[in-house]
Amino acid sequence: QVQLVESGGGLVQAGDSLRLSCALSGRSFSRCGMGWFRQAPGKEREFVATISWSGVNTKYGDSVKGRFTISRDNAKNTVYLQMNSLKPEDTALYYCAAVFGLVGALPVKAIEYEYWGQGTQVTVSS
Repeated sequence: QVQLVESGGGLVQAGDSLRLSCALSGRSFSRCGMGWFRQAPGKEREFVATISWSGVNTKYGDSVKGRFTISRDNAKNTVYLQMNSLKPEDTALYYCAAVFGLVGALPVKAIEYEYWGQGTQVTVSS
């Protein structure tokens, strides 16, 4: 059974940084694409970033480009989201997601992912 567990969320001030982690268990991490999404109250789930199984290819949502960096450590079965220059509008519940069997693709739609974590809350105060 595949499980994803996020950590690293918290309450920070505008301009601060946070690093989120997501650990996968139950299946080979090195063959899955990983993504981060977020959802604020009353809003739809929003694509944040995705990374290919090799870690070579990445894609970001327009609202986080230049501020967030996705990375992965296949030896630790973990994907990271480094978030810099945080803004109040980054406040949301952040989810990681996994999809297996895609080679060379960087899915940006939530429906394309097979497994989801429970989320970690990020709150940015002004």
